[in-house]
Parts: sequence; structure tokens; C-alpha cells
Amino acid sequence: MAVPADRPLELLPRSAVIAVAMSGGVDSSVAAARVAATGLRAFGITLAMWPGNRETVRDRGCCSIDAVDDARRVATMLSLPHYVWNLERDFEDEVVRDFEDGYAQGTTPNPCVRCNQRVKFGVLLERALAAGATHIATGHYARTGHRGSLVTLHRARDARRDQAYVLHRLDQRQLQRAVFALGGDESKANVRAEAAALGLGTAAKPESQDLCFVDSDLRSDLRLRLAGRFATGSIIDIDGTVLGEHDGLPFFTVGQRTGLGIPPSRPDAAPRYVIELRSDVNAVVVGPREALRCSSVDASSFRWVAGAASPAGTECEAQLRAHGDPHPARIETSDGDVVHVRFDSPVDQAAPGQSLVLYRRDEVLGGGFIRRAA
Repeated sequence: MAVPADRPLELLPRSAVIAVAMSGGVDSSVAAARVAATGLRAFGITLAMWPGNRETVRDRGCCSIDAVDDARRVATMLSLPHYVWNLERDFEDEVVRDFEDGYAQGTTPNPCVRCNQRVKFGVLLERALAAGATHIATGHYARTGHRGSLVTLHRARDARRDQAYVLHRLDQRQLQRAVFALGGDESKANVRAEAAALGLGTAAKPESQDLCFVDSDLRSDLRLRLAGRFATGSIIDIDGTVLGEHDGLPFFTVGQRTGLGIPPSRPDAAPRYVIELRSDVNAVVVGPREALRCSSVDASSFRWVAGAASPAGTECEAQLRAHGDPHPARIETSDGDVVHVRFDSPVDQAAPGQSLVLYRRDEVLGGGFIRRAA
């Protein structure tokens, strides 16, 4: 059984050189402060991922001009060298394009999963290693452990802050270099209190809830990004009856209730939900809430965090959304990179494109992209 480390910084060798990914928020600021307190050689890196001709300077979370300034001030206070690396092209190629393709195909992608895998622990990690770092520290709420020579990934102790879901695609090489400084007993309130006690200017900085690369509401942004890649089509009931017309599959997601653009069949009728997006016929299928419920899910491009695939019959918990509840489940089949999972009780959160992540207690077994629910 793997036991996660609550204080990973204490386990690092004195020869370690830590690159701290500083997003300009309170979490990465406290992570940087904890790294600085170890006395290990360290430096801060902030990713700039906005287009060079962008005129706006609004706070856009982890890739804004404001974030760079906040991170630089914290690094200066902590006496950490600080660098800004522009990864706009990498971010566009590895994250944004995948996001756009997913919506154009009628799925609901999670760009944070791709960003962590391909940019933060991909391009950023490789460049940090080339610059002399041995590890990269982040403000993610997650933990790592060991089972023999393998690194395991675990939930944070504070389940409300847990971010292991969006880290499930990290491979062994990435996890061996990762240091999650906030995964122990910390709550968000405690992290803010620590930042305030240290005099960090980000202590009271609000969290960004929006996608960092979306400047307006998601619907308007998708309309611009996907111009020419969507068309109007039919909204149909589960029995095939045409109820109305939609303006494009990218503007709908499984489970959606509002903004469907169809009148109720009668004043007291039960609300309709998006049940399925049929890209082959460009149709949005709607129906009652109970039609959303499914007993099993197929996930493709499945990746196991540590070791071989878990065998059929393995009992686990399955999470279908980044902030969703885990559901008791069982692995029915694992064929190559496709895993079929059956839930103990029906669920209604399975949207194609989102990640299915499997856990055993607090350990992340692995995850893949939801392909089909039944």
C-alpha cells in the first residue's frame, strides 16, 4: 500500500534545485514561500501565454499580465530569481487546439487536464530541467507517494480543494519530478492565513473561475473560435420528434438544462435536459432528467498512473467531473487503452470528452476520456 507524503519538501535531497511554477495566485505563492524556506536552490517561473498583440491586461488567472506582476513581486520578496517564459505557441498547439476540436466535434473537453500534462509538466518541466532544475514545485492540492520504485498519485487531504483529478495523466517521469507543496493538511483558509502572515501580496487575491484563455463568455468565445466549423441542426426528443432548431453543437453539453431554445410542451411539463449530442447527424437530443442516468461508461486513451492496468473486477471509485462526487464502481474490462466501468448505482454526469478518473481510497489508479455512456 502506497503512503503519500504530506511534506514532500522534507524528502528532497540537499542537492535538489527547485523550479517553482508561480501563477501569481495565493497557492503557488505559498508553495514558493515553502520552497524558499528550505534553503534549497530555487527559482520561480511564470508562464506568459497570451498573444503578443493582446491589448487587454485584465486578470486572466494563471497566464495574465497581472499574474506575472504579482508573481514577480512575491519572488522578489522571497529572494527567488524569477523568470517569465512565453509559451503561447505551445499552449495554443497543445491545449487550445484540443479544446476547440473537442467542442467542434460535440464533446466537452477539460483543458486543465491537457494543460497540466502537456504544458506545466510537459514543456515547462523540460525547459526547467534544461535550465538546471531537478524538480518542479506547484501550488496544486495533491500528493505523491511510492510503491517500490513507482510514484503514486493521491488526493489532497482537503477533499474540497483536491486537484488530483486534473493531474491523472502525468506519467512516471513527470511525477518523479513533481513536488506538490500544498497537499497535506492545508485548507484554502489556512493557505491564505499563511500567505497573510508572510506578508505576501497575493494573500487575499480572489481565485479565477474562468478558463484563462477565454476573454468573454464561453458561448461567445466559441462562436468566434469555431466560425465555419458548426451549423444549425435539429433539436429532437429521445423518440426522434423534432422540437426545434439549434445553432451549433459546440453550444451544448450533456446535462444542460437552460438555454435550449425550445418551449415546454405544456406549462406544467417537466424540464428537458441535453441527453446526447449526435455529431453524425448534427442533432441535439433532449429528454427528462432520468434519461441522463447511465450505469456504465467507456473511457478511451486510458492511462494508469503506477504499474499495470487494474484487473477486471477491481472495485474503485469513479469521478466524472473535476468537482464532481466520486461514485462506487467496478472495472468490467480493460482492453488496451479502453476501460469499461460499471457503477454500483446509476449516475447522470457522464459527458463525452470529460475525464473518467478512477481511485482506490485516496490513490489515483488512472483515467481516460469518456467516450460513451450507457
